[in-house]
Amino acid sequence: MIDNKIRCIAVDDEPLALALVSGFIYQTQFLELVGKFDNAIEALNFLHHNEVDLIFLDIQMPDLTGMELARVLEGRKSPHNPKIIFTTAYDQFALEGYKVNALDYLLKPFGYDDFLRASTKAYQLSQSAHFPPQVFAPQKDYIFLKVEYQLVKVFLKDIICVEGYKDYVKVHLKDRPHPLLSLTSLKNLEEILPSEHFMRVHRSFIVSLDHIESVTKNTVNLGSFNIAVSDHYKDNFLKFMEKWIN
Repeated sequence: MIDNKIRCIAVDDEPLALALVSGFIYQTQFLELVGKFDNAIEALNFLHHNEVDLIFLDIQMPDLTGMELARVLEGRKSPHNPKIIFTTAYDQFALEGYKVNALDYLLKPFGYDDFLRASTKAYQLSQSAHFPPQVFAPQKDYIFLKVEYQLVKVFLKDIICVEGYKDYVKVHLKDRPHPLLSLTSLKNLEEILPSEHFMRVHRSFIVSLDHIESVTKNTVNLGSFNIAVSDHYKDNFLKFMEKWIN
């Protein structure tokens, strides 16, 4: 018997789909079904008064959609918010699921193998006593970065620069044609990355000092990247320039 089972609920307005997910939960030793609902409003009321670790959540439902429920929960800013595994027949919602930090995304029709894979991810995360952040602090020479629904090992020496947007960052890497996209903040990465190797030079950019090829008083060049140094960060950058030249 497994201790500390993951307390979960299933939410789906289709009776067969709800029965399927509920049955899969009953089959899985480390999951405990504490509620099942055919609409998101009843599920939300239940969540206000009960502790739940994980929700298997359909997206397309009347009155309150699964995505809207996820946004309501996200707005609570509680460290105890349940994680979400979306179950839906519509793959166009994958990016939206990523924005509300869903743990996984099961595309209907799915079998027990896919269900178990997603559930195992939730179980593995629960063993650390809390769900991990988007970025783990450096372990010697690398970090773990959350990309889509997985953690990617990124070596610090491969990071050329980090480009920040409102809700996510692009991490540009050496010898990789496309950047890694992660739902975290540039400020978070600025605190994580070691200052002896990385510097913020603009409200939207952190650069790797090791990849700098040339500089001026107002710009820094990293191969194909030519990045302006904003006034707010210029003093620190000029100090770096003095050391770099000498």
